[in-house]
Amino acid sequence: MSELPVIDIAPLLTRGDAAHATADEIGAACRDSGFFYVTGHGVPPELPARLDAASRTFFALPAEVKNEISMDRGGRAWRGFFPVGGELTSGRPDLKEGVYFGAEEPPGDLPLHGPNLFPEQVPELRAAVLRYLDEMTGVAQTVMSGIALSLGLDADYFRTGYTADPTVLFRIFHYPPAPPDSDAWGVGEHTDYGLLTLLLQDSNGGLQVHTSTGWTDAPPLPGTFVCNIGDMLDKLTGGLYRSTPHRVRNLSGNDRLSFPFFFDPGWHSEVPPLPYTPGGRARWDGQDLRAFTGTYGEYLVSKVSKVFPQLAQDL
Repeated sequence: MSELPVIDIAPLLTRGDAAHATADEIGAACRDSGFFYVTGHGVPPELPARLDAASRTFFALPAEVKNEISMDRGGRAWRGFFPVGGELTSGRPDLKEGVYFGAEEPPGDLPLHGPNLFPEQVPELRAAVLRYLDEMTGVAQTVMSGIALSLGLDADYFRTGYTADPTVLFRIFHYPPAPPDSDAWGVGEHTDYGLLTLLLQDSNGGLQVHTSTGWTDAPPLPGTFVCNIGDMLDKLTGGLYRSTPHRVRNLSGNDRLSFPFFFDPGWHSEVPPLPYTPGGRARWDGQDLRAFTGTYGEYLVSKVSKVFPQLAQDL
C-alpha cells in the first residue's frame, strides 16, 4: 500500500457531475505532496505489457548493439540510448541506463525535436513506444482537465492553451540492482521540469517521494500510473501546487524498469503565474521559479544541458 492517494479519473472522461469531485481530489493531492496514483485511465493493459517486454529485450542486448542508437547519433533531437552513468543528477552519475524518445517528427533545427531512434533488432519496440505516446498524451490531457477544474478554470483551459501543442518526452530507464550497502542512487533527489509526469513502474519498486512527513515509498500498484506535477505547474500556480522532490534506489535485487512520460507546455509558451493564485512557499532547493522568464523551450534546454553536458555543446 502507499500513503499517496489513488484517484479514479474516469469521471473526467465523461465530464459528468462527478468530474468536479475528481478534480477536488486532484487539487488536494497537488497541494499536499504533488503526487498521486491514476486509475480509470482507459489504457489497455496489454500495451504496458508489450512495452515492458520489448524494453527488456533491448536492454539485454550487448552494449555495442545498444550503442547503434546512442544519443550522439540523435543530434539536436537528443534521442537515443545512454549507458549506465551517462546521465547526471546534480552533477552525479545515475545508476541507470536508458533511452530517450519524444513526439515523432521530421528532422529540423529545433532542439529536442525530430525523429526517434529505434533498434533494428527489436522492431516491436517502435510500435509499442509510438502507440504508448498516443495513449499517454490522451491520459495527460485528461489529468490536466481535472487540474484546470480544481483551479476554478474551464476543463479545456490547458488543452486549448499551454498544451494545445504540448512538448511530449518519454524515457525508458533500466536500473541495475544496487548493492544493499551502496549509496549509489538510480536517480538522485530532483523535481521534474514541466507540467506533469505519468510514470509506469514495473513490480520492483524503488521510487521515494519527499512528503510533509519525510521520505515515503511510492510502490507499484497494478493498473495505475504515478502522476506528479512539475516545476512549470508549480510556477503557474505560484507555488500552490507542489513540484515535489523524488528519487529512486533499486534495492530489489532485480533489474528495474520504469517508463516516465513527460507532458509539458508548448515549446514556445511562456509560463507566467496565474493571476489569482497565492505564492510565498519556499522550494526545497531554494530556487525561485518565478524568477525565470522566457519560453518553456528555453527553460527545458537549460535544464537538460546539465543532465547531458556533452550534448549541450552541440547546441
